[in-house]
Amino acid sequence: MSFTDHVVLWLHVVAAIFTIGPGTAAIMSTSRYIRKRNTVVVGYLYRITRIYVLASLLTLILCLIITQLLHLFSKPWISTSITLYVVAFVLLVLIMRDQRKAIAALAAAERLGDGTGRSEEAQTATPTDGTPAGSDQPATTVVGDLKTAAIERGRIASMSGVVGLIWLAVIVLMVWNG
Repeated sequence: MSFTDHVVLWLHVVAAIFTIGPGTAAIMSTSRYIRKRNTVVVGYLYRITRIYVLASLLTLILCLIITQLLHLFSKPWISTSITLYVVAFVLLVLIMRDQRKAIAALAAAERLGDGTGRSEEAQTATPTDGTPAGSDQPATTVVGDLKTAAIERGRIASMSGVVGLIWLAVIVLMVWNG
């Protein structure tokens, strides 16, 4: 391997460590804060996820460069690793979608009340849709929003586990064959 090959390989490893690791930690932490109904932290974790998922594309780009430099495209473990990365990337995009849905549901539940069913505005105001003031509509909406957040929490938890296993498989392929 030439000096350039070594530099690109080390950049690839550094990019993988500093982009994939923190991104994975953020997605795996998200479900905990959805359960705690902490919209601020979930929003922060969403922004972290978005930044690191986009930054992880650098890992893929450097992978393709080093693979081309070393003429390794014919190796099955390279094709498998690239395919696993693409699958993980798609799952990460789906996780970001679910994070946005959870943030919206938690924010809506916070606006309508604290989980008891009615905020002060809902108790005193007359809704414009013809339902009497103090009806169970806000309670139903809050419960529905919290249920939506719980569903998204489950999706995020399961997909983040799969993404973690995919990253583990890619690491094993890289160490075993590299």
